[in-house]
Amino acid sequence: MPIPRIVFFISLLLLILRLPRFESANHDYSDALSKCILFFEGQRSGFLPNDQRISWRANSGLSDGWQRSIDLTGGYYDAGDNIKFGFPMAFTTTMLAWSVIEFGDSMPAGELRNTMVAIRWATDYLRKTVSQPGRIFVQVGDPIIDHNCWERPEDMDTARTVYAVEAPNPASDVAGETAAAFAASSMAFRSSDPGYSETLLRNAISVFQYADNYRGAYSDNADIRDGVCPFYCDFDGYQDELLWGAAWLRRASQDDSYLNYIENNGKTLGAEDNINEFGWDNKHAGLNVLVSKEFLEGNMYSLQSYKASADSFMCTLIPESSSSHIEYTPGGLIYKPGGSNLQHATSIAFLLLSYANYLARSGQSVNCGNISIGPSSLRQQAKRQIDYILGDNPMGMSYMVGYSNYFPQRIHHRGSSLPSIKDHPEFIACKEGSTYFNSSNPNPNILVGAVVGGPSEDDSYVDDRDDFRKSEPTTYINAPLVGALAYFVANPNPS
Repeated sequence: MPIPRIVFFISLLLLILRLPRFESANHDYSDALSKCILFFEGQRSGFLPNDQRISWRANSGLSDGWQRSIDLTGGYYDAGDNIKFGFPMAFTTTMLAWSVIEFGDSMPAGELRNTMVAIRWATDYLRKTVSQPGRIFVQVGDPIIDHNCWERPEDMDTARTVYAVEAPNPASDVAGETAAAFAASSMAFRSSDPGYSETLLRNAISVFQYADNYRGAYSDNADIRDGVCPFYCDFDGYQDELLWGAAWLRRASQDDSYLNYIENNGKTLGAEDNINEFGWDNKHAGLNVLVSKEFLEGNMYSLQSYKASADSFMCTLIPESSSSHIEYTPGGLIYKPGGSNLQHATSIAFLLLSYANYLARSGQSVNCGNISIGPSSLRQQAKRQIDYILGDNPMGMSYMVGYSNYFPQRIHHRGSSLPSIKDHPEFIACKEGSTYFNSSNPNPNILVGAVVGGPSEDDSYVDDRDDFRKSEPTTYINAPLVGALAYFVANPNPS
């Protein structure tokens, strides 16, 4: 009958009009960059400075390290909890520094300064973790106890257990990544603070010696395993961090001994395994891109295998390539099973842009069998990932908190979801925070710049505080995004 059919189509039209629009927008990359960097101030631990911009945060973790008679204040909480995990913090630092090295020239001066401050907040803490010979402090806070509470960092009364690895016990992964963080940061600080840059390079050399001398995964140590696993276990082996640390030391120092290290140890440490991953636990794809720069721009033919592996990785990302095998959501987002999926999108976008720069400067492209891929294609692929995060997606949602008018309101983050200590100075005990955790209300404190774990493989997203795999922000999602956004500030329509 005609009338019900008309009603149906009118209802359908109204539904379509109400749906978020999924189309390419002219994003304000400068605004997104500013907010992406600001996020790190919300993750700070320790004594907050007078110029702290996220004002609902206050001092926290001021007694960290006292059990071991060492000052371990400072650093960052990795995500929505109150633990300081050294492994992802070091990776976050490396990526912030690489962002400055690769794309700092594209950053507005103020945001470059803010990024340098964010890096130093991490390196000052990481220097404390390696300040005692033959020992590296890898974590502060008992995660089991912490995760059983919903408590502001300013109220923490849970055990601030200090986890350390001592020689000859191995910690090649954490030590190797910490060496990379120091070496990359030494390059970032070279022009603005040469003295600090030299100090960081010395730290990098020293901690890398520990990583190489005592080979093995830190999470295999019985004394600390229950504290670091299953949260930041070394799931993928420690070998990549040795090559990663050596590669950054080579780039920072130009010392041929590190060049020899990555030449001579590549096979034995798995550099040719073509593992198409890059993140806090697996450095293979990033290592290959990083080392390829020297091959492409310095004609170091002994490093050709790293370039071949980088090319192979790039081909897996291009849907038109015969070797493509990265999964994408229907809306075009890189998707890997597990939590915090947007960490893959931001880190891979960073590698696409960095590799595109190296190829462009050397006048090369990537042969993907059936097609040839140039720098422009890689940049367009990166842009699709970044624009998706900022709102060009089937939900029409920005997955960066505070960017645009439609973003997650109930992120899995203690400080954001509990009343600020400035507004509610009374102590909120461990279990008293559950009322706020279980509330359907939006978080009272906006953690500007936080990028959440992201949508499901079908592009759907439910704004649910309890679903931490999708609603929890992390420092290592944001860190590579800093560099990618800096590129698009200067090149909003890359070619």
